Amino acid sequence: MKYLAIGAHPDDLEIRCYGTLARLKQQGHSIAVCNIANGSLGHTRIPPEELKKIRHDEAKAAAELICAEHYAIDVNDMEVDSHNQKVILKLVEVIRKVQPDVIFTLDPNDYHPDHVEASLLTFHASFSSSLPQYKTESPCHPVVPIIYYCDTSRGLHFEPTEFVDISDVMKIKIEAFRCHKSQLEWLSDHDAVDMEKKVRLHAAFRGYQSSVEYAEAFRLCPKSLRVPAFRILP
Repeated sequence: MKYLAIGAHPDDLEIRCYGTLARLKQQGHSIAVCNIANGSLGHTRIPPEELKKIRHDEAKAAAELICAEHYAIDVNDMEVDSHNQKVILKLVEVIRKVQPDVIFTLDPNDYHPDHVEASLLTFHASFSSSLPQYKTESPCHPVVPIIYYCDTSRGLHFEPTEFVDISDVMKIKIEAFRCHKSQLEWLSDHDAVDMEKKVRLHAAFRGYQSSVEYAEAFRLCPKSLRVPAFRILP
């Protein structure tokens, strides 16, 4: 099967679903990742134009660790807008190139405005990708992809429907997150948090809930055409 993970900023996916993506790759599935925002505002000292390139390279390095295709839409931070037709077109084209059976994206109840808009963009674009008269360079996607929403920051306002055991790939998840050196600094400065410690703690919490060492949690998008009658996650 083909899986596509769509996040807002570089590092969103590493925090929320890279363990699952690593497991899927080990099982022989095709995986790709896409960042909508470029991370331009995610630092206290590095200016936006310089930071955009740094964060693109960090995300690409993380994707290479799990042998995932990497796409970037390049929207500035705090400008992600689910009604922006140009951005929807770009995201539709990415979805049509990848042809995913399943999409992971951020939960619409997450804490960051860009996360909320990225979630809505993914919902809109994934449906539009199946419409033959919605024209982009690539032909339309033959199906409406199943969507799984990733866990929210600190698990707030999130009720999982599925858990994935990532105990055997936790080292890969952490290694991928460490690619984002700029964010280790930023999150310490802005949020006063040791983000690597937080990532481990959250995975341990979801693991405790599901009786394994480490886990990632997901919520199925319960909409018509998107509900499978069988388990899709590893």
